[in-house]
Amino acid sequence: MQIFGVDIGGSGIKGAPVDLDKGDLAQERHKVLTPQPATPDGVAEGVRQVVEHFGWDGPVGLTFPGVVTGGATIRTAANVDKSWIDTDARELFGERLGGLPVAVVNDADAAGVAEMHFGAGRDRRGTVILLTFGTGIGSAVFVDGRLVANTELGHLELDGHEAEKRASSKARDDHELTWEQWARRVQKYLEHVEMLFSPELFIIGGGVSRKAHKFLPLIEGVRAEIVPAQLQNNAGIVGAAMRAAELR
Repeated sequence: MQIFGVDIGGSGIKGAPVDLDKGDLAQERHKVLTPQPATPDGVAEGVRQVVEHFGWDGPVGLTFPGVVTGGATIRTAANVDKSWIDTDARELFGERLGGLPVAVVNDADAAGVAEMHFGAGRDRRGTVILLTFGTGIGSAVFVDGRLVANTELGHLELDGHEAEKRASSKARDDHELTWEQWARRVQKYLEHVEMLFSPELFIIGGGVSRKAHKFLPLIEGVRAEIVPAQLQNNAGIVGAAMRAAELR
């Protein structure tokens, strides 16, 4: 079965049809830049462009980089325009996509569900935490395979700063950090999250997961197992499609 998934990020909006039997993209993904400022209208137009690129006319799953309650209402907007707060995203995207059935889910939660079903978290019990390092830091927490939604652990305080301002992939670029320097920040963040939740497994996702060999071996002192996401930066698209499949 194929369902369409769209992953909305602070820098890019990417999507593709997903083969939910295989847990992989059915076609090469299409990406457009996230408009700046990332207003509801601008982002909705970007989503429309991605979906229409494939001529898709079925259910669409979408991730959002913030808290999503009730499958529709946006509650936080750290890395997009603040006008998103209290927006009914399901209604907005549904209208822009000509009435197609739409499901909306937190971006890291979507990636986490995909990794737990198809990837690095498959058949893992206990507490598993997926962390996506990109424009910000997203999180998905699972206890015996069940999702604790909308955790947003990237906003924990670390050294007097929001953690994602210090340890996200964007922070590495903005501060021109070496892999060694950035790994020390990531290590400190993981130690903090481990102190709070004592997970058995950390899954590291986001675009930087493709380069896990450059920084994961440098992280020390974390007791939990640390592995890169197997679906890498496609996990959000796959997870969004999984949520949309529930509409059928």
